[in-house]
Amino acid sequence: MNLETAIAKLNELEATQHAYHHAMGVLTLDGATAAPKRAALGRGKTLGVLSGITYQMMVNDETREVLQTILDSRDQVDAKIARRAELLKEDLDDMTRIPMDEYVAYQTLVSDADAVWHDAKEKSDYPMFAPYLEKIIDFNRRFASYKDDKKPAYDVLLNDYEKGVSMATLDPFFALLREKLTPVILDVSKKPAPRTDFLHQFFPVHLQRTFSDKVMAMMGMDRDCCNIAETEHPFTDGFNKWDIRITTNYKENDLASSLFSVIHEGGHALYELGTADDIQFTCLASGATMGIHESQSRFYENLIGRSLPFCRALLPVMQEIFPQQMDGVTADMLYAAVNEAHPSLIRIEADELTYAHHIMIRYELEKLMIAGEVKVGELPALWNKMYKDYLGVDVPNDRQGILQDTHWSGGMIGYFPSYALGSAYGVQMLSAMEKDVDVWAAAEKGDLTPITAWLGEKIHRHGKLLKPAQLLENAMGAAFDPNYYVNYLVKKFSDLYKL
Repeated sequence: MNLETAIAKLNELEATQHAYHHAMGVLTLDGATAAPKRAALGRGKTLGVLSGITYQMMVNDETREVLQTILDSRDQVDAKIARRAELLKEDLDDMTRIPMDEYVAYQTLVSDADAVWHDAKEKSDYPMFAPYLEKIIDFNRRFASYKDDKKPAYDVLLNDYEKGVSMATLDPFFALLREKLTPVILDVSKKPAPRTDFLHQFFPVHLQRTFSDKVMAMMGMDRDCCNIAETEHPFTDGFNKWDIRITTNYKENDLASSLFSVIHEGGHALYELGTADDIQFTCLASGATMGIHESQSRFYENLIGRSLPFCRALLPVMQEIFPQQMDGVTADMLYAAVNEAHPSLIRIEADELTYAHHIMIRYELEKLMIAGEVKVGELPALWNKMYKDYLGVDVPNDRQGILQDTHWSGGMIGYFPSYALGSAYGVQMLSAMEKDVDVWAAAEKGDLTPITAWLGEKIHRHGKLLKPAQLLENAMGAAFDPNYYVNYLVKKFSDLYKL
C-alpha cells in the first residue's frame, strides 16, 4: 500500500469510527439522563451490535497495514497524521489481544450494569449490583492479562487512564498526601466550623437551573455548543467540539452541590471546546489523559471556583437569583462556607483538604479487587471500615457508601487516582499561569476568559497531539512535583482556619 492510499484510508476509518462512537455516545447519554428504566435492555443490545462493528472495523489486516505504512514513513507525513497512526496502532494492538466476543459482551455488560447501578443506588441495595461488579472485575483482570501478562493487572488498568502511572508511582504520591495532610485535617477538625446554613435553605430547582446558566456564562462556555442536563451522577460527554454535554444533579436544600458540579463539569467541557478545529473527528480530539482532563475540571472547581476573588464575583449573581436566601451574606462568608473542611461521606461533595483521602480509599480497594484479595461481597464492609479509619466517619448505608460513584458500573477501574493527580497537576499549572496572567483580577471580575485562553494555548488546543509528559511540562514549566499541591493545601487551610 502506498502512503497516499494509507492516509486516505486513515481519514475514512476515523470518520466512520467517529460516526459510530457518536451514535453510541448519544445512546449512553440518553440512558443516563432521559430514557425510561427498562430501555436499558434494548440499549445494551444495540450498543453490543455497534461495538462489534467498530471492533471489526479496527481489528483487521487492512487497518494494520494502513497504520504501519504511515508509521514506516512518519518522516514524510504531517505530525498530526503520524500521531493519529501511533495512537490508533496502540489501540489496535490492545484490541487485537481481546477476543471480539469478549469485547462485545463487555460493552453490553457495562451498559446493563450502569442501569442496574442507578436502580441499586436509589434503593441502597448493593447485592442488586454486586453480580455485575463481579463480572466487570473479572473482565478487567482478563483484559489486563491479554494486554500485558508480565505486569500486575492493576498497573495495566492504571496505564489505560494515565500513561506511565503505576502503583510504584502512586503509592509514594498518596503516602506524601497522607503524611502532610492528615495532621492538618486533624487540626482543622478542632476549630469552629464556618457558617454554612445559608447554603442549605430551600432553593427551588427551576431557579437553580437559571443559576447554572449564569455560572456557565461566567465561565465563558458557548451555549450553542454546550448543553446541560440532569442525572444521578454528574458527568460530561463530548462528541466533538461543537457538541459537548454536561450534567448536574440538583438538591433543593444544598445550593453548593449543583454549583460546584456545574463548574467541575464545565472545566471538562472547556477542555473539549478548546481543542483545535483541525483535529476534530480524529483520535486526537480529546484530553491527553484522564488526569490531565481532571486537572482542568478541578482547576475551575477548586482553584478558581472556591477562591475569594471568584466568590466576590459570584455573590451578586446569587443574590440576584436568591435574594431572600442570600440576604446579608458577604463574600468572606461565602468563601469560608464553600471551603468548609471536615471529613464527610460523599466524594463529589468533599472539600479540597479531605478529597484525596476519598481517592485513597478507592485506590486501595481497587488494588485489592483486581489482585483478587477481596471478594465482591466483602467490599461494602471494607469500604465502611476504610471510611472510619481514613476519615473517621460512619457510613450509614450503601447509597452513601460503596454505591455513591458511577465509575465501577461503567468499567472504569483505575480511573479514580486521576482525580488526585489532576488536582495536583492543576496547582502546579496555576503557579506557572500566575507568571503570565493576572488570574485573580480576572476571577474577581467574573470573566475567566484570560484564564481559559492560557489553558487553551498550553493544554486544550493540543488534544492528544503531544505526549502527556510533554504537555504537562509545557504547562507547568517543569516536571511534575506533588509538593506544589501539598503546600497549597496546607497554606490555604491554615489561613482559613487560623492554624
